[in-house]
Amino acid sequence: MKIKRIQSQVVRLPLDEPLAGGPAYFRTHNQFVTLRIETADGIEGIGVSFFGGALSATLKHAIDQLGELIVGDDPLRIEAITQKLRNAGASAGPGGILTLAISGIDMALWDIKGKVLGQSLGAMLGCLRDRVPTYASGALVRAYSLDHLLKAAPLLIEKGFKQMKTQLALPGDTTPEKEVERARLVREAVGPHIDLLCDINQRWGVHQAIDIGKRVEDVHFFWLEDVTAHDDYSGLARVADALITPLAGGECLYGITPFRHMIEAHAVDIIMIDLNRVGGISNWMKVAAMAEAFNLPVVSHLLPEIHVHLISAIPNGLTVEYMPWSFKLFEEVPVPVNGELVVPAKPGLGLEFSRDAERYVVS
Repeated sequence: MKIKRIQSQVVRLPLDEPLAGGPAYFRTHNQFVTLRIETADGIEGIGVSFFGGALSATLKHAIDQLGELIVGDDPLRIEAITQKLRNAGASAGPGGILTLAISGIDMALWDIKGKVLGQSLGAMLGCLRDRVPTYASGALVRAYSLDHLLKAAPLLIEKGFKQMKTQLALPGDTTPEKEVERARLVREAVGPHIDLLCDINQRWGVHQAIDIGKRVEDVHFFWLEDVTAHDDYSGLARVADALITPLAGGECLYGITPFRHMIEAHAVDIIMIDLNRVGGISNWMKVAAMAEAFNLPVVSHLLPEIHVHLISAIPNGLTVEYMPWSFKLFEEVPVPVNGELVVPAKPGLGLEFSRDAERYVVS
């Protein structure tokens, strides 16, 4: 079996909030790069990459250039191919566009492998569970008014979600008092039995994180996420040591090595892995195993339609972020039932690109 061709395109999807009918976000669109890898036998694998932003066209070009290097290779030799691509782009450094491009290619190769074997991604990776918890994300963001949040949170509960994420670090000037009041009101809206997660998006300094984190301990957040700069491992460790609430982090880390540094520093209690930034499915599983060795749970960032397989396959998988940003790319995506996602059983990723998404293609 050999790779025949690789094709990619930039897709500019409208950004909306369908989980609880939220108003428009601060930006109107997200740009994804989608790709297809075709084998000489007619088997096609699909992948997706993200975070190109203003450089999405550059990310597409990187995928195309790397794709040219693997034409004629055996798509089932995934580790050999990804290592070949890392070596080819080594002078660009271990992160950024190179890693994002390899991620999309790696996904498509795993999709091909699953289709060849007749197994879903989750099955290939271990098939530990057939369903996993999931949490609503994007419906309780800081851009929305407090009034909207207090109405949206009960709607999520009505839909069966038992976990949901909100945000602190308000827009503009804020104070500990404002942060604490917002946190307590959202907790009152969801009640004591819902797992309420909270993302800070790196908006606090270390001292702020300790100060406000202590003040909201009676809110009983399931975790506080990215409380300060993502790569300030010593600062994060100081916060983690000072607070009872678990800290989550890792979504901004590229490749494998930064996770080792973060774990060794005891910077977080919950490892969050982003599929695109880590370098694809292959690297995601390596980081998950590293976390398991340190008795740390793993959670996902974005792309729930793929992460459902990964979280289900590992013993330390905690929950899947149910974020709808990429849903319009696909014909069908997993839908939560009573706060859980059933792991798709179709071969490979179990996904097909939507024909409707063609109208959002930029290039």
